[in-house]
Amino acid sequence: MTDSEYGQRTETLQEPTPPVARDAVARGIDRGAIVTVYGRCTVDYDGRATSYLEAGDRHLMLKPDGAALVHTDEGQQPVNWQPPGCDHAVGCADGELVVESLRSTPDERLAVRFSEVLQVSAFSGTDENDLALTGTEEDLRQRILEEPTLLENGFTPLATERDTPAGAVDIYGEDAAGRAVVVELKRRRVGPDAVSQLRRYVDALERDLHADAAVRGILVAPSVTDRAGRLLTEHGLEFVSLEPPAE
Repeated sequence: MTDSEYGQRTETLQEPTPPVARDAVARGIDRGAIVTVYGRCTVDYDGRATSYLEAGDRHLMLKPDGAALVHTDEGQQPVNWQPPGCDHAVGCADGELVVESLRSTPDERLAVRFSEVLQVSAFSGTDENDLALTGTEEDLRQRILEEPTLLENGFTPLATERDTPAGAVDIYGEDAAGRAVVVELKRRRVGPDAVSQLRRYVDALERDLHADAAVRGILVAPSVTDRAGRLLTEHGLEFVSLEPPAE
């Protein structure tokens, strides 16, 4: 089925036979399209290691730059993938659709074998624009450095990226009482991992200073999960809700 509005830029087939699916995938590869296949498949990888996924419902994406990604219905990361620069190949074997991604340096092979194909699509297009990031942690840092009272009255920033044995602190400063303050910045809602990271910085800085040093830890983010909130309280750490500036 070809979308008449876009001509040969798009092609979608529902439940094609393996030979029909093979031909559609081959056409998409030949014209430099993004090709996707969804259906019941196994995934076999051989290269720097060896892995095999038993049959499951998965989504395969082939990009014109040679990248290949296999996704399941969970998570954002592919369960297997090949980087740009690989060669795509498609065929049929034993009544099944077989799609391969081949890399020569190092020698790697990803083979996705579909026993059932539910959909094949090919999309041709271009995107000349680069990603423009806004609302980054650096934006959040600059916002606090320019207006320290956003953190609290009397806060004085003294350094950014201050080294500690646990890593670099986003902002190091002092509060109105002269106590050391470690500020950890996050641009999105955060969970327990961010609290653990802040706690490591506080512990490291207390050891770096002197035995009776009082070091406060403040997590700055738009919001935290309930679990993170409980951990902050449990470890004597603090939270300030603040978002990066919008453009």
